Amino acid sequence: MQPDVPNRHYLRPSLGDGAIKVLLVGCGGNGAQMLMGLASLDTALRAISPRSLDVTVVDDDTVSEANLGRQPFYRCDLGNSKAITLTERINIAHGLAWKAVHGRAPADISVAGMDIVITCVDTAAVRRQIGAAIAAGEPEFHNLRPPSYWMDLGNRATDGQFLIGCPRQSSVDLPGRMPTVLEYFPELADESVAEDDAPSCSVAEALEKQSLFVNRVMSSHALALLFDLLGRGSIGHAGGFINLASGQAMPIALPRPVEAAA
Repeated sequence: MQPDVPNRHYLRPSLGDGAIKVLLVGCGGNGAQMLMGLASLDTALRAISPRSLDVTVVDDDTVSEANLGRQPFYRCDLGNSKAITLTERINIAHGLAWKAVHGRAPADISVAGMDIVITCVDTAAVRRQIGAAIAAGEPEFHNLRPPSYWMDLGNRATDGQFLIGCPRQSSVDLPGRMPTVLEYFPELADESVAEDDAPSCSVAEALEKQSLFVNRVMSSHALALLFDLLGRGSIGHAGGFINLASGQAMPIALPRPVEAAA
């Protein structure tokens, strides 16, 4: 009998050492928390490995009154670009040269050539657009490979999920490949489902839609998974479901090895 070896996913060799190119799509509730956490992750990676992060963040939203409190913005930021404001603040604090794009992905910035894409968006439509851009390979960038990983975060008022997957690199699927968010949640591909992405007008109204700390909790779990993958070289789960109301956290299992699935 073979010993019970935990199923793990190991960092893809294509990432190698050096700077890992990350595209963060969305700089709102989850995205802003992820961006600040990525700065801490970059510091840790530089200390324990030959790796670092080269982050580009894209968002076309500006800071509003409703963002104060739940998102890491201040009254002096009102009316300013979320992506540019927070990226400049992080660059000054950490001595980095990360880039910000006030716009949308994939329309205003390509996913091609990125190592990791992280989506922190409000709608399934944007996820479908990102997924289509990754799958199409964007022929005009034929010399650039598609991302090795796609991490997605999503939440409701008090619960949500985070998931990291590996987009298909070719028509031949790799054994044990982690499915992406559109594969794990095929209902997101249904264009007939109505979406409610209406903005909140006040802090109180925003807190009715989402708990004050749900984004911090979601991003902390996602960042911990990224730290294990990039800093330690492997992960034992592909994400998780978090419920603040019940206090429960349930991991999303990795695909079963081919031998075990037979």
